[in-house]
Amino acid sequence: MIELLEASLLLTGTAFMLVAALGVIRLPDLLTRMHATTKAATLGITLIMLGVALHFGQATVVARALGVVIFVMLTAPVAAHVIGRAGYFVGTRLWSGTLKDELRPHYDPLTHRLHSGLEEDEEGGRRPRGDG
Repeated sequence: MIELLEASLLLTGTAFMLVAALGVIRLPDLLTRMHATTKAATLGITLIMLGVALHFGQATVVARALGVVIFVMLTAPVAAHVIGRAGYFVGTRLWSGTLKDELRPHYDPLTHRLHSGLEEDEEGGRRPRGDG
């Protein structure tokens, strides 16, 4: 019974990794590719590492597998965000089917500054732009 659970975890994790690889090949632009790799690959690695931990059952292997899972879950979304943001700032073209570009009104391509949409008032507090 435990072998069936191990096999299902490993196969499901491998399937998610395959979906992530296909997303890199098939999706149209950088941001959607980053989305596919971050979500599917993180889930795939998690399932594979859980299968490995279950298979070996030793405390050192389980600790290392959980360490890998925690490391990937903490770093993959941050890395994808930074790479996607850098790609946007250097002018990587968005897919023609992109409906909304929320950064465009806040990003100045000449100074490479991204404004939060809040301005500081005289007292040092913040208020939304456009409010008098």
